[in-house]
Amino acid sequence: MDNVDLNLIRAFDALLAEGSVTGAAERLHTSAPAMSRTLGRLRRVFGDPLFVRAGRHLVPTARALELGSEVRTIAARARALFEPPQVADPATAVRTFDLQISDALSMTFTPALLEDLRGSAPGLTIRLRPESTEAVPALREGLVDLEIGDVSRHEREIQVEALATDVFVAAVHRSHPLSTSPQVTPEQFAAADHVSISRSGRAYGPIDAHLAELGLRRRVVVVVPTFAESLYLVQRAALVCMCPAVLSRRAAEALALTTFPIPLTLPAADIGMAWHPRNANDQIHQWLRARVRTVMSNELARAN
Repeated sequence: MDNVDLNLIRAFDALLAEGSVTGAAERLHTSAPAMSRTLGRLRRVFGDPLFVRAGRHLVPTARALELGSEVRTIAARARALFEPPQVADPATAVRTFDLQISDALSMTFTPALLEDLRGSAPGLTIRLRPESTEAVPALREGLVDLEIGDVSRHEREIQVEALATDVFVAAVHRSHPLSTSPQVTPEQFAAADHVSISRSGRAYGPIDAHLAELGLRRRVVVVVPTFAESLYLVQRAALVCMCPAVLSRRAAEALALTTFPIPLTLPAADIGMAWHPRNANDQIHQWLRARVRTVMSNELARAN
């Protein structure tokens, strides 16, 4: 292949179509002498005259006719390779996307996204991947196509887009004593029994660090890996958990939970989406990102 000039295929195809050196030269926007030299190269490469004169035209030899079908196929495929991609239609696309969605969004955003996609792109299959505690670069390795949630700790090459900002609040069942407190103090908050959320099983987190600065310590009764589990536990027991204020509002209401501000200075929760550059120009992937953006905006508007 080091000695093969694929431009010869274009010239061969043009000579087959035009039946003359002049016509082939015009087709390829080159000069007749240059095309004559190319025909000489073709004859040397294939060891055959390929095209011989018959009056004012060139006619293919038996060898040229034998090669003609394959030459036309290769030339057509090469042209198609460099043509702009056709506009993809989500309504007819059949694809599978692996999404990793933060557990904090699982009870609100995920159902809304799936409902939206089922109506506009019925051929899409969404495969939800769990958040991992291992240092596996899932986006870089192609294990995940799109991540939605806290995307602040990613490799430099990963493309990130901010979607929303939420704040964490505390949630309790409506029968819990703190549900009727006009303003929960740090002391009241620390004195309650808590659910801690950690995929790695850690009971100590940012809340505990802030309480320690005030000389306070909370009692963590149970550690669970997901926000969903914490909300269901709070519904059934006199416990306190934390959740996103806006995006968890409808889930909290459905479970008869009351939320109140955490009496500590905690950072806001930034929500975004992240993807690897390999998918940046994929038309259906671009469309999916646009739907994520729209659904997130709609969910925030409804919750507010």
